[in-house]
Amino acid sequence: MKRLAVTLAALIAFAPVAALAIPQVNKPAPEFKLKNTAGKEISLSSLKGKAVYVNFFATWCGPCNEEAPDIARLAKKYKAKLVTYGIDEQESRDKALGFIKQYKLPYGVLLDDTQVGNAYGALGLPVHVFIDRNGVVKTYRIGEMNKDEIETAIKGAI
Repeated sequence: MKRLAVTLAALIAFAPVAALAIPQVNKPAPEFKLKNTAGKEISLSSLKGKAVYVNFFATWCGPCNEEAPDIARLAKKYKAKLVTYGIDEQESRDKALGFIKQYKLPYGVLLDDTQVGNAYGALGLPVHVFIDRNGVVKTYRIGEMNKDEIETAIKGAI
């Protein structure tokens, strides 16, 4: 954890100022448009009126792999009240599809070349963003979350 904090501090020190404009709790979430693994464009504005959980990840990220089974179970449990998307950072469609298959993800995965990740402050992974029906960020977290923390954040957004 200490190593992650030092790495993040170094990245932030050398990051462009725009990359530091991370989402703020109780403020509108930044708009995004990304393609899913099938090539269909998904935008945050198209999800207005629904609670949304966005999880930035990469297949090489250890904590992302550790929390994936819990996210999958909770996404399934709350699917009637919550739209969940994983956002795969800087990886190919094939890698994303492998991750979906490995963890039997019951939600869509979007592909990002860093543009959306930068807008959401994804300088380290994973990043969790829980957005309410009005498009307002309710919880923003950099770093791994356990099942109970994720569920509490979900309940705060729905």
